[in-house]
Amino acid sequence: MAETITRSPDELNISPEVAYYLESRGIPLPDCPPAVKTPEPRDVTGAVFDPARVDKVLAALRRLRHTQGRFAGKPLIPDPWQVAYILAPVFGWVRKDSEGNLVRVISTAYVDVPRRQGKTTLSGGTAMYLTAGDGEAGAQVYALAAGKDQARRTFDPVRQIAERSPDLGPYVKCLADKVVHKRSGSYFQVVSSVAELMHGANVHGAVIDELHVHKDPNLVETVETGTGSRLQPLILIITTADDGKPGTIYERKRHYVEQLASRVIADETTYGVVWTAEKTDDPFAEATWKKANPGYGISPTREYLQRASNKAKNSPAELSAFLRLHLGIRTKQTTRYITLDTWDGSAGMVDEAQLVGSPCYGGLDLAAVEDITALAWHFPSEDDNHDVIWRFWLPEDKLFSLSKRTAREAEVWVREGWLKTTPGNVIDNDFIVHQILADAGKFDVQTIGYDRWGANDIVRRLTDEGLTCVPIGQGYASMSAPMKEMLRLLLGKRYRHGGNPVMRWMVDNLAVQMDPAGNVKPDKSTSGDKIDGISAAANALKEVMDNAESELDIAANIW
Repeated sequence: MAETITRSPDELNISPEVAYYLESRGIPLPDCPPAVKTPEPRDVTGAVFDPARVDKVLAALRRLRHTQGRFAGKPLIPDPWQVAYILAPVFGWVRKDSEGNLVRVISTAYVDVPRRQGKTTLSGGTAMYLTAGDGEAGAQVYALAAGKDQARRTFDPVRQIAERSPDLGPYVKCLADKVVHKRSGSYFQVVSSVAELMHGANVHGAVIDELHVHKDPNLVETVETGTGSRLQPLILIITTADDGKPGTIYERKRHYVEQLASRVIADETTYGVVWTAEKTDDPFAEATWKKANPGYGISPTREYLQRASNKAKNSPAELSAFLRLHLGIRTKQTTRYITLDTWDGSAGMVDEAQLVGSPCYGGLDLAAVEDITALAWHFPSEDDNHDVIWRFWLPEDKLFSLSKRTAREAEVWVREGWLKTTPGNVIDNDFIVHQILADAGKFDVQTIGYDRWGANDIVRRLTDEGLTCVPIGQGYASMSAPMKEMLRLLLGKRYRHGGNPVMRWMVDNLAVQMDPAGNVKPDKSTSGDKIDGISAAANALKEVMDNAESELDIAANIW
C-alpha cells in the first residue's frame, strides 16, 4: 500500500507538467526523489509537454507481460516513480524540428539506480516500444552488451516479453538473436562489439544495461554516433553504480549528468536521474534503504534488503557490495576537494578596471600545445580579501572537441570572451605573450609562477621584457600549501573570482591526490576533464604566499 504523501512536487523534484500529468491520470506522487536530477527541457524554445505521448507509451507497456518471478503473466505497469522520473519526462517533452515534425527533445536518458528496481523489465519494455510502437519505419533498436554472455542475459528476457505478450506476439517474429516487427520492418537486436553494430547501422533506439561493465567506450560511442539520420532517436542507459574507478565510460557519463544537474553545463537533449545514499548515511537503517531504492517495498522488498544488510554487517567484502549495489554508493569515489556550493559562494564581483595599477601575482599553466593554456592574475589585499581573474586560450581546431565535451558551452565561452582561440591545431605562444605584456602594462605585476613543463619559450620572452618568472614544481611540496590556502579563502568567501564559467567547469572537474601526511595536489590524470585554471591559480597563490613570507623575513631582520 502506498504511503500518504506529505511533500509537494517541488520538494520531490517533479516538474509542474509531470505533476499535473500524474494527478490527471490518477497516478500517485512517488515519495522517492533522486539524489541527482537534470533539468527537464521546460525552458527550451518551442518545447511543450504532450500528455498523449506519455499515454501512448504507458498503454503500450501495459499490453506487455512480465515473464519472471511473482509478477509473471501480469501486465507491465510501470511504478509511479518510473513514470514521474523517467517515462513522463523522456517521452512527454516534444518540440518541432527544422522540418516541422513534432519530435522528442530528449535523445539520451541516463538512469542510475540500485539493483532490483525492475531495470531489465523497464528497459526491455522501452526497447519493444521503440521497435514496434514508436511509429518509426525500419527502426533499428539495439541493446549493448559488454560480452556474449551478457548479450544473452540481455536479449532473452526481451524476447520472452515479445513472445509471451498476447497483444504483441502475433505482430513480431522472434529469431535466435533478433526480434522483428513484421509490419514496420523494424527490429531489436543485441550487439556486443563494434563490428556487429557497423553493418549498416542506422540507430533509432538503444538500451545500455549496466553501463559500468563496459570497459571499452567504443561500442557506446559508436551507437551514439549512429543516430544522426533519425528524427527522434533515444538512447536509454540504465545502470547501477560502479566502484569509483576514474576514466571509464561510466565515470564520464555519470559526471556529465552531475554537471548538467548542477548547471555547470547545459544540454537539453540529455536527461538523467541518480538514486544514491550518502556516505554519511547509516547503511543499515531502513530510512537509508528507502532513500536509495525508489522501488522499495515492492522491488526490492524489505525482507530482501534486510537479508543483504545482515550479510554486510559481518563482512567487509559484503559491505562494499551492499553499498554499491543496493545503496548506489560509488565505494571508491574520491571526495570533491572544492564543492560547487563552496566555489559559487565566493563568486563576488571582480572589476578589472578597479584593479588597474594594483599589485598582482601571475600563475601560468601551459598544459600542452594542443590544449587549454591558463593564466591567473591574483590580487591580494591587506584585509585578506583576494580578487582573481583568468585568461584561457585554446587552439581553434580543438574547439569542436571541447564543445562536444561541454555540451556546446565552450562555444558560448568563446562568444562571450571567457575563452580565446588561436589559429590552427596547436597553441600560438605569440597570443599568450602579447596578452601577458598587455596585462603587465595595466597591473603592477610582481612575479609570475609557472609550471616548468613546456613554458620555456614563453618564459624566455617574458624575461627579456623585464618580467620576473619563477619556476614552480607541481608536486606536494609546492602545491599543498596554496591548495589548502585556496580552500580556506573560498570557505571564508574571501576568494572573489567573478563566477568565471570556464573556471567553474574546471572546479567541477577537479580531483586531488593526497599523501599519508595530508598534503594535497591537483591530479590531472584522475580529474573529470581539464583543470588548467586550478593549476594556474595555485601557481599564482604560491607566489602570493612566498612573497608574504619574504616580507615577514625582511621585517624580522629590520627589527
